[in-house]
Formats: sequence, structure tokens, C-alpha cells
Amino acid sequence: MQNMLRFLFLLTILLSFSLPSRAQLLNDPVSLKNVQNTLDKIYNYEFDEAGVYMNQIEKKYPNHPVSHILDSFILFWKYLPIKDNPVKSKEYFQKLELCLESINKKFGKNSTDPEAVFYTMVARGYMAMLYNYRGEMVNAAGEGKKAYNAFTEGMKLISKNPEFYFTSGMYNYYIEVYPEEHPIVKPLLIFFKKGNKALGLKQIDNATKVGTITRAESCFYLAHLYLKYESRPEKAAFYTEKLVNWYPHNPVFRMKNAESLLLAGKYENAAKDLAVLRKINTGFYPAAWRTFQGILEEKGENNDAAAQHEYLLALKTPHDDQYTKEYHALAYAGLARISARAGNRQKAKDYYKKCLEKAEYRAVIKEAKSFK
Repeated sequence: MQNMLRFLFLLTILLSFSLPSRAQLLNDPVSLKNVQNTLDKIYNYEFDEAGVYMNQIEKKYPNHPVSHILDSFILFWKYLPIKDNPVKSKEYFQKLELCLESINKKFGKNSTDPEAVFYTMVARGYMAMLYNYRGEMVNAAGEGKKAYNAFTEGMKLISKNPEFYFTSGMYNYYIEVYPEEHPIVKPLLIFFKKGNKALGLKQIDNATKVGTITRAESCFYLAHLYLKYESRPEKAAFYTEKLVNWYPHNPVFRMKNAESLLLAGKYENAAKDLAVLRKINTGFYPAAWRTFQGILEEKGENNDAAAQHEYLLALKTPHDDQYTKEYHALAYAGLARISARAGNRQKAKDYYKKCLEKAEYRAVIKEAKSFK
């Protein structure tokens, strides 16, 4: 559900920048470049620099909805995970409400102008994602559902705009894999257009090459798909290494790169990212780098004692359900392997049982269930 809602949110922001429209900003190459530069600076945690480009947009298009959207995007990344910061969460919602108000002022209430519709969906997409992170699933589903119609329109525009490789690819992949993971939703999808996982992966890969606004998200999502569903960490690493090269100051991208490299067995390369991550002792990052250090000790150094120490410390460190939950599963799996090698099969079974309570990656689930 979380991935699908975030996907719908990303779709809405894509549509707001990509669809043909009569609006001035969308036909203004200089301002669109400023939007892209703003996004690049935000991804790289250069928030002050992002503000410089945003000021240029605001100066040319005062109180334009996109300014409030970009303001909220800064808050999302700067205070990630924003759901844990009540003050900033409130400010985040205020920015989105300002966006909706500016739409009403610019286009009128309930306007059917394409730009008005799509910027409204952007704001509601952001709201859906935060509702989801806060566990308010009814509100999240209600907001996310409103993005679907625009998404289907986007599928018709792939030949006109390369950004739609991302959204079309995501649909083709998720519409097939989601019911595999959650059979209960199959009856609800009977009227949806069928997908194609192989085609979906190919389309998202195309977006990493020809997309502009969707380039980074395409890489991030492909890495996620290859880690969680396809069990091909070497493919994930191909895309996460791109993200780290583009945005070296983004700790989330570096975290995913370290994970991908470790699971792909590229321990020496992973150690470089791990050294950077170990300097971050706040938020959910310690749970990540302690798990990664455990994997490095266990599989890269063959040092079970050191690995066990790191895994146990990782499990004492709180995780975030959105970003680091799987790392607790990886830590439990590591402790299970160590216990099995030590001849304590019952303890290994107990650890694998705890692993399954957290695990979402197919490879990790398969490992835990196959242990007898």
C-alpha cells in the first residue's frame, strides 16, 4: 500500500510538470529548467541553493501553485521522515493548503483547466502520502484514488513525452506484482488494464535514460523493485550507484546503494558508502549502517562474532517502517545463519521466525521459510 500510494503521488507531480497545457509556466523552458534545478538541489540536500531557483520561479510567477509544491517537497526531504515531526507536518499541510488556495484564486473553484486539475492532484498526492505514513489509511486511500484517472490519461501520452515511460512502466509492473503479494485485492483489480512486468521494467529503465524530472525517481524505484521483488541486487546497484553519483549528499540514496552493493556481494565498494553512513548517528540511519556492518563482517570478513555484535545492536536501534524495516529482517536473518553455523538450529529457527515478522523482500522470505 505504501509503495502504491507513493507511486500515485509521484505520478501527480509528474503530470503537473509534463502534460500539454495552456499555462504559461509549462510552456516556459527557462522556468521549467528552474523547476528541474530546484528538484536536483533538493535531492542533493542543498536546500538553500534550491531556494535560489525557487525565488526565480516565484518572481516570474507570483503565488503559482508550483512554488507551494516545491516548498512542501523541501520540507519532506529536509525533515525526513516528516511524519515524526508534528510541527513540520503541520507546516507541510499548510503549504499544500496554500497550493489549493492559489489554484482556486488563479483558476476558480472546481476549475477544469488542465493545470488547475493537475496541481490539485499534486497537493492531494502529497497529502495521501503523509496520511499513509501516519497510518491514516482511509484518508490516504481516498486521496490516492483521486490520482488514478489522471494516471490512466498519462499512459496515452507516452509517445508524446518521454517522462511517461516512468508512470507507464510503474503501472505495468505494479498492476501485476501487487496482487501477487496481496491476493485479497485481486477481485478489486478485475476492471483494471492488465500489465506486463518485463515491459514495465524496460519502460522504467528507459525513463532513467530519457527522462528529466523522472530520472532520479526511476532509478530509485527500479532499485527497489530489483531488491524487493526480483531478488537481483546487482541490478539494483547499477541504479543506486547512478543516484549516489548524481546526488552524493543524499543519505537515503547512499543507504540504498550500500544495501544493494552488500546484497550483491560487492563488499569493498559497499564499505565506502558504509564509512559515510556511520557518521550519521541520528534518525533511522544507525539501524541501517549497523545492519550493513553486520553483513560486511559476516559475509565480507567471515567474522561471525563481530557480525553478531552488530546485528544485535541494529535490533536495539529503532527502525522506520517506510525506510529501514527490512534491515531488522536482514539482521534477524544474519543472526539465524550465525546460529545455524554454531549448531544451534532451534535458535536459528527462532530468529527466522522473527525475521518473517518483518521481512518484505522475496529473497529474505524465501531464505527464512526454507530453513528446516
